[in-house]
Amino acid sequence: MTPSAYALLGLTALVAGLVAVLVFAVLRFASAARDLRRHAREGDSERVFVTAALEDALRKLHDQERALTARAESSERLNSEIVSSLTSGLVVVDLKGTIRTLNPAASRLLKLNRADAGHDFRTVLSGATPLAEVIEECLSSARPAVRRSVSLRRPDGTLHLGVTVSPLLDQARTLQGAVCLFSDLTAVMDLEEQVRIKDSLARLGELTAGLAHEFRNGLATIHGYARLLDPAGNPDDQRTYVEAIRAETDSLERVVTNFLNFARPAQLTLAPVQSAQLVERARAEVAGEATARGGDITVRGEFGTLDGDEVLLTQALVNLVRNGVEAAIEAGRPPRVTIEGRVDVPNRALRVRVADNGPGIPEAMRDKVFQPFFTTRSQGTGLGLALVRKIVVSHNGRVVVEEAEGGGAAFTMVLPLTTA
Repeated sequence: MTPSAYALLGLTALVAGLVAVLVFAVLRFASAARDLRRHAREGDSERVFVTAALEDALRKLHDQERALTARAESSERLNSEIVSSLTSGLVVVDLKGTIRTLNPAASRLLKLNRADAGHDFRTVLSGATPLAEVIEECLSSARPAVRRSVSLRRPDGTLHLGVTVSPLLDQARTLQGAVCLFSDLTAVMDLEEQVRIKDSLARLGELTAGLAHEFRNGLATIHGYARLLDPAGNPDDQRTYVEAIRAETDSLERVVTNFLNFARPAQLTLAPVQSAQLVERARAEVAGEATARGGDITVRGEFGTLDGDEVLLTQALVNLVRNGVEAAIEAGRPPRVTIEGRVDVPNRALRVRVADNGPGIPEAMRDKVFQPFFTTRSQGTGLGLALVRKIVVSHNGRVVVEEAEGGGAAFTMVLPLTTA
C-alpha cells in the first residue's frame, strides 16, 4: 500500500472519530435537553401541587373562621336571649361599679331604663339602697352574699326581693366585678303574712269568744238594772250617775258586739262582685256625714270584678271611708275623702285606695293600726281597721297604710280579680 493510501486511511479514521465525537455530543445534548424538559415539567407540577395545597389550607382556614364566627354569634345570641328571658333581675357590675348588664326583668322590677347600663350602680340604684349595699358588700369583700332578703319601700307598696350576689372572677381567680341576681318575693311574703294573720285571728277568736260572751252576759245584767232606775225618780245628784251608767253600758255593748263580730270566723259567700258598685254603695252610706261637715267623698279610677262576699267587702270599704271622715272631723277640717281604683293587670289584682285629709298616722304606728283595740282617736274602739284587715285577708288580699298627699292617711286594699 502506498503512502498516499495510508494517509487517506488515517484521514478517514480521523474524520470518523470526529463524527463519532460530534454524534456523541449531540446525543448527550439531546439527552440533557430531555432531562431539562422533564425536570421543568416536574418543577411545574410541584409548584402547582404546593399552590393547590396552600389554597386548600387557606380555604379550610376561612371555613373554620366562618364557623367560629357563626358559633360565636350564635353563642352571643343565646346568651343575650337567656339574659333577656330571665324572670329574675340580673345586674352585672365591674370593679369600677359600672353596670355592664341590666336585663329587662331588673329594669321592670326596679323601674329602671335599659339606658342606665353603663352608669355607676350606686347612682342608678339610689332608690334601691338596700340592694346597692349588698352589691357593694360583695365588691369590697370578694365574697358572695347568698339568699339575702331586702325590702324596698315604694309609693305602690313594699317590694320584697330575694338577692344573691356572686363575685365575678377571671380564669386566674382575680376579682373582676359582681353578678347580682334577684327575684320578686312580694307575693310569697304577702301569702306568708296572710297565713300568719289568719292563724292569729283564729287563735284570737278561740281564746276570746267565750270570754266576750260571759262579759256580755254580766253587762246585760248591769244594763237591765240601770234601765229599771228611773232618772226622774232620783235626786238630781244621782240622776247624772244613772244616765252615765246607761251610757257606758250602751257603749260597752257596742264594743262587745263589735269584738264578737271581729272574733267570729268569717263565713264568706263568694260570688262575682262589681267593685264599682261596692265603692258607690260605701260612698253613699257615708256621704251624708261628710256633707254635713262641709266635705265630700270623691270616686275616680277604674274598677274590676272580684270573687268575694259583697256584704263583707262593703263593710270593709265603709269602715275605711268612715274612718277617714271621722279623722278629718276630729282634726277640725271639712272631710275630703278620695276613693281611687286601679286594675293591676300583670298581677291580676284590684287596688282600691282610700285617702283622707286628716292628721295622718305616724310612721311608727302604721304597723299597729290593724291590731285589735289599737286606736289613735279618742272615741275609737280600735276594731274598725282590724275588721277591715280580717275581711281583706279572708279574701286572700292585703291592706297597707301610708301617708297621703297633704299629710293625711291613705289605706290601700289589694284584692285578687276574678279568674273567669
